[in-house]
Amino acid sequence: MGISQSQGRGRDMDQAQRQRVGAGNIVFREGDAPTTAFLIESGRIAVSTLQHGEECLLAELGPGALLGEMAVLDDAPRSATALALTDCVLTPVDRSQFAERLAAADPVVRALLMSQLKRYRSALARLTGEVDGLHSASESDAGAMDKIRLESELRMALENAALDVCLQPILHIEHGVVAGYEALIRWQHPERGAVSPGEFIRLAEETSLIVPVGEYVLERVCDMLAELQRRGRKPLPFIALNVSARQIEDPALVERMLAHLRSRGLPPACLEVEITESLVLDRPEIAALITCCHEAGMEVALDDFGTGYSNLGPLLSLDFDRIKLDQSFVRALDRPRGVALVKAVLAMTEALGCEMIAEGVETTDQLRMLGEMGCDYAQGWLTGRPVTLEDVLRS
Repeated sequence: MGISQSQGRGRDMDQAQRQRVGAGNIVFREGDAPTTAFLIESGRIAVSTLQHGEECLLAELGPGALLGEMAVLDDAPRSATALALTDCVLTPVDRSQFAERLAAADPVVRALLMSQLKRYRSALARLTGEVDGLHSASESDAGAMDKIRLESELRMALENAALDVCLQPILHIEHGVVAGYEALIRWQHPERGAVSPGEFIRLAEETSLIVPVGEYVLERVCDMLAELQRRGRKPLPFIALNVSARQIEDPALVERMLAHLRSRGLPPACLEVEITESLVLDRPEIAALITCCHEAGMEVALDDFGTGYSNLGPLLSLDFDRIKLDQSFVRALDRPRGVALVKAVLAMTEALGCEMIAEGVETTDQLRMLGEMGCDYAQGWLTGRPVTLEDVLRS
């Protein structure tokens, strides 16, 4: 029986819901239901199990240690007995406190924790002479392990330069010419085929991998610009690359960009920095980045404007050069409300001294309407799908 069920075990409860257990009393026994875990506030507790009929001490725990949490986590009977060696004060930790945090945890962290629990159970079963069955991964565990596997493969792809950087044309609507490109990273996995950028970029952002991925794209973009310049492309187009939150935190980001450009004899204006709208709430870092870019001669675009984080406040203090209108607005041009919204955003960008790039342009009607409204640039499958540098050179 556990402490919450047994009687006469020298315990009482104070106003802070702490439980007192007298020396020599049992906190819980092996085989009890896992009703709760405990945080040891004071005192010492011995944790033991029966090994071939004899008591085997597993651990001696003191203040600050958790007691009985493993059984609570995997909802299994107590695998050991806890005995108070001295007078103890314990704070109960309810099952729901673990469950909520475990449910909210990263799936990889959760899978690793449950894997450790299974190994602990297996080791304990062998120690006590019990037969331990073979544990197979659950569906959620398998998903987390696949995530770990994909992360390792992404690291290898980076090391082997197996990621592709494609260029999607950005059309200057009035002049009818391609003025620049957006750099888009792609991954053709040798076994899985094309991996969605949303999947592997999200994975990279969850880890430190987004930094080397960003550096990888930067180097490839600068190499592409150098090749375009070597082939006599005039005027030299700009290439826009999106920067992540972790890259923005790096105060040396702009200087590193300039170093890559200088080493290839490229002008700073040919590189444009794109910042996703969801990041602009962190204004001091964004403002500092924009200032550094402008001082260096590079322009900055606000990407995915209107995707749900829209807040006009940052536009008062953040001096963007271009605003990229999200494709959902372009798709709405077949409705009067959509037209009204696009016109309103265009009026705002003009008042702010910015240019506007409309994303997701797929039809000639959309392009015509945007041109009539005075939109500066269009990007989408109508103006050009992502292509390789070789395709750009051939065109």
